[in-house]
Amino acid sequence: MNYLAHLYLAGDDSELLIGGLMGDFVKGRVDPARPAAVRAGILLHRRVDSFTDQHPVVRRSKARIDPEFRRYAGILVDLFFDHFLACDWPAYSRQPLPQYARRIYRILNRQLPSLPPRMQHSVLYMVRNDLLVSYREIDGIRRALSGIERRLSRPSQLAEAVAELEANYASFREDFAEFFPELSHFARQQRDTCTEETMSRQALND
Repeated sequence: MNYLAHLYLAGDDSELLIGGLMGDFVKGRVDPARPAAVRAGILLHRRVDSFTDQHPVVRRSKARIDPEFRRYAGILVDLFFDHFLACDWPAYSRQPLPQYARRIYRILNRQLPSLPPRMQHSVLYMVRNDLLVSYREIDGIRRALSGIERRLSRPSQLAEAVAELEANYASFREDFAEFFPELSHFARQQRDTCTEETMSRQALND
């Protein structure tokens, strides 16, 4: 999943939120010096990604992507699903999306110096462009894809892949509506599990 979904799935705890987003920027062993709740958020992020990658609905969505962009199908479906989450936000949260996004930006800005350097850059870009709210619009997804395209090592024309969303909009929306409630249920179960596991590991190391 992409930024908005990972933040939403992490729940309301500030450190879990940070870890839920940090999972995109931390590979391998997690620094044990980081707060336990941040580490739990990273673990949650990884389990959400694993659940997502193995889910038949997500595989069906990836199969909808034209072969020209198939190598980026995971990136595209993640962003397309963030678009539908942003569009359908009132179904998932009582807090309006702009208000939620401002809260997230405040949390991230307060912790900016402690974040991995690459994550700091992405957070600054996210806040400057109000990325979470921009996902509601097709142009917002196009801009997000352009940003990803600039970071890829090979030419991709990834921004043009927004045409995949436009051409298969209803089908992707149906996929999201079927998949996301299952993912939300899984994440709710895993939040407590990840926290308990992280605290147990910390106790063993103390």
